[in-house]
Amino acid sequence: MRKTCAQCSASFEITDEDLAFLEKLSPTIGGKTCPLPPPTLCPLCRQQRRISWRNERNLYKRKCRLCGREHVSIYSPDKDLHVLCADCWWSDKWNGLQYGREFDFNRPFFDQFGELLQQAGLISFFGRNNENSEYVNQETDDKNCYMNAGGHYNEDCYYCTYSLWGKDNVDCYWVVHSALCYECIHCENCNSCTGCEDCNQCTDCLFCEECTGCSNCFGCYGLKHKEFHFFNEQLNPKEYQKRLEDIRGSHRLLIAAKKKAQEHFKTFPHRAAVVIHSEDSTGNYLTECRNVQHGYLYEKGHDLRYAYIGLDVKDGMDLSCYGWGELNYEVGSSLENHSAAFLSSVINCNNSYLCFVCQNADHLFGCIGLQRKKYCILNKQYSKEEYEELVPKIIEHMAETGEWGQFLPTTLSPWGYNETAASEYFPLSREETLKRGWKWKEDDPKEFMKQKYPIPDRIDDVQDDIVDAVLTCEETGRNYRITKQEFAFYRRREIPIPRKHPHRRHLERLSLQNPWQVWARKCEKCRKEIRTTYAPDRPEIVYCEQCYLAEVY
Repeated sequence: MRKTCAQCSASFEITDEDLAFLEKLSPTIGGKTCPLPPPTLCPLCRQQRRISWRNERNLYKRKCRLCGREHVSIYSPDKDLHVLCADCWWSDKWNGLQYGREFDFNRPFFDQFGELLQQAGLISFFGRNNENSEYVNQETDDKNCYMNAGGHYNEDCYYCTYSLWGKDNVDCYWVVHSALCYECIHCENCNSCTGCEDCNQCTDCLFCEECTGCSNCFGCYGLKHKEFHFFNEQLNPKEYQKRLEDIRGSHRLLIAAKKKAQEHFKTFPHRAAVVIHSEDSTGNYLTECRNVQHGYLYEKGHDLRYAYIGLDVKDGMDLSCYGWGELNYEVGSSLENHSAAFLSSVINCNNSYLCFVCQNADHLFGCIGLQRKKYCILNKQYSKEEYEELVPKIIEHMAETGEWGQFLPTTLSPWGYNETAASEYFPLSREETLKRGWKWKEDDPKEFMKQKYPIPDRIDDVQDDIVDAVLTCEETGRNYRITKQEFAFYRRREIPIPRKHPHRRHLERLSLQNPWQVWARKCEKCRKEIRTTYAPDRPEIVYCEQCYLAEVY
């Protein structure tokens, strides 16, 4: 079945497997099955809509509506929302059922959901078991971390996104079991590496890509178990150290070397996709997956379609930033749900639909901010029998209004589009955003300070007083600071002070990734048809997996 996306007008396919999954997940409530209709948006527009309900990196100070204490929140203080600090939200001092209301069959569902969103209790930010890590979001089990987002089990890490089991890492994206790494992307089991991408088990490497088991390498591509290589040239240890000493610690020379490395990499064949220990799977950065179609940055995923960024999930479709769940459809920024659909920021809720910021619950429909509850609709408590009688009627009403089968609309998101992860992966201008009827967070009325502190080119020449200086991003003009912990890291690793705002550095890391889309093209060597995230018009040399392994390794 082919359809035209209701948002971008692109043609997209709905496969028989997609339809079979929707039939499997269609809820049966009170003995009545409520079929899930086929999606009306293409996969990328569905992904954009889900992550428009995810604010990762914009943190603010605001006061708790219950205790009045100022706390860090993902909701700016100008938003008229009922936001509670984490201590109050988890306490017995309030009850989410107090905002409950009866469903009005004369009005659309999402109008009523939007009104509930303005009043229901929202937790200030999403995190669990974090220690001395006030400024992290969507993180669990962090210790001494700052401005991390979407990761777990990190210690002494700063400005990292989707980092797992990391220690002493700064400015990294999707780095696993690694330590003392800086500006690394898609790396695993690496130590003391800088500017590396797609590397595994590497130590003391700089600006390397697709290297495995290497140490003391600079600007290298596709090496395996090599040492003392400089732009893929073998050197003796003394010569290697001499060349490295001339560059290391200098901002000017490292920037030039990074550009040279990127041009150097284009001369080598690139693998069509990073699909490791996986079977019957398409996409990119898949590890230990089985039957994952159009999956991106997923580990241990089984029987998934259109899954973006996740871990240990089975039987799902249209998932974003999701882990440890089973049988889910159109779910984002959530964990540990079973038999559920259209959820955002929901943890351990089963048989639930169209919910936001709920935890440890069962059989919820259209609820916000509930915890440890069952059989609730729009935050109103019902008996099991009442719930099972009413929900099918609401779904029938939503089918008539065209709302059933749709994720929470971007128009209702509590954030401006430019505050959300959607703006990072699907950037839009202010004018484009407002034209679609979506919200936009205007900048605070303030002028950025002009930088007065002259940053030396070499890290050895930078003094301790830099932690008191206000710096200005050389590209955006935004002000930023260097923390004491961050400065200690730069000194320890002989890394020059960054000249750009942390958010700008984050966007530059994202720009190095291939799109979340698969194209058909031919292997440049054997001419076999391949599926790859390199668009056909891109200049890179792309090989199928067999030719790549034979050529590079």
